[in-house]
Amino acid sequence: MSTALQPALSQVLLASARHIQDVLQGASLTDCLAQTPAPLRAASQAHSFYCLRHLGLAQELRQLLVPRQPKEAWFDALMLQALLLVDVAVQVQADKNVFADRPETPVYSVHTVVDQAVEAAQSQRSMRPLKNLLNAVLRRFIRERSALLEKAQRKPQARWNHPMWWIRALKKAYPSQWQTILQVANIPAPLTLRVNQRRCSVARMLALLEQAGIEAWSPAEPTIVLAQARPVQQIPAFDLGWWSVQDHSAQLAGQLLPLADGMRVLDACAAPGGKTAHLLEQADIELIALDADARRLTRVHENLARLGLDGAHVQIQAAEAQAVAQWWDGKPFDAILADVPCTASGIVRRHPDIRWLRRATDVAATAALQQQILQALWGTLKPGGHLLYVTCSIFPEEGQQQIDHFLTQQADAVLLPQSPLQRLPTVDTPEQAGGDGFFYALLQKRPN
Repeated sequence: MSTALQPALSQVLLASARHIQDVLQGASLTDCLAQTPAPLRAASQAHSFYCLRHLGLAQELRQLLVPRQPKEAWFDALMLQALLLVDVAVQVQADKNVFADRPETPVYSVHTVVDQAVEAAQSQRSMRPLKNLLNAVLRRFIRERSALLEKAQRKPQARWNHPMWWIRALKKAYPSQWQTILQVANIPAPLTLRVNQRRCSVARMLALLEQAGIEAWSPAEPTIVLAQARPVQQIPAFDLGWWSVQDHSAQLAGQLLPLADGMRVLDACAAPGGKTAHLLEQADIELIALDADARRLTRVHENLARLGLDGAHVQIQAAEAQAVAQWWDGKPFDAILADVPCTASGIVRRHPDIRWLRRATDVAATAALQQQILQALWGTLKPGGHLLYVTCSIFPEEGQQQIDHFLTQQADAVLLPQSPLQRLPTVDTPEQAGGDGFFYALLQKRPN
């Protein structure tokens, strides 16, 4: 980072310390960032993402260095991220290419990190008495870094940077793959686009990106992966509605659900509208987009308008999917997309706060809600129609086990051979399509 930006680091550290503190108290990082002053938002997001991806290690290092947790939550959060930044600074000092492939990683000199962290503490009245402690902790970590890291990483939560209950759950569900899943979860995801093929082709979009000097590739239609993430406003043709941001695994929803012109279709948990738009790009259908959160439906309206997919053929309603009597007109659907609420355990590489926000009890709670929604929606599907059950989760309780239970309850439900499909998080490369963790099950209702 340039010298000109270094004086602002203390402010960025304070902003991201607030984010870490709030996440540990149960707040969404997305909500925290929305309330951050614009000049600090991008930098504090980078710091917060990095800290949350390595929070298990930071917490164990802090425990070794300061066994008694400080009462001042801001100070503790500041110390956690300062320890991680010092660790990166020491690595870069030893090998300047160590993070060459990780442009999102905050990189400063060791001296800058220590100086700016102490300055951040000095700027807050409640933290001033603790600034000398922070300075001493960071300098001790520099001196004893190798020994402290070796000791810290003996703890699974520090080694894998996930809560222990999460690690145990993956070990049980994926005895031969759990380590790879945890490793991939700490690798930042690329920016992936879904080309709106009503307005543009993949080849044309790739040519436009090349003209703009943006490296990208297409692992499969209609997907484009950017080699380096960037704000959407810096990517050509966003305002023209030629593409949307959507992970490659998430794009399978629009491809698995059988659609044809003239069908009546329900997107039961629609916000923010990525899959809604994909369905409308696939065929000329009559679609109802439903979501329990009325505020998030604003995004659905905006996305469909930008992509040129809005119109009288689309109805957007705020209602809970399982409360069928409140929104259904009694006319059966030809196809239903049930992208149900879940723990979102499959998308933690994009949202690293999720692993620290969830609790072990959440899995059973979301599974119970999913069961209610699935049972309720089945009654709105016409005989011969299709329902695609989707979660962005890798926990079997929200995927395979959910479908196994449903099939024992519904004699008229048939699981089609192209599913179930459990996608585990994988790294995107030009040779192979990666993507987040998703579960898909395509069901058909037996004809009368």
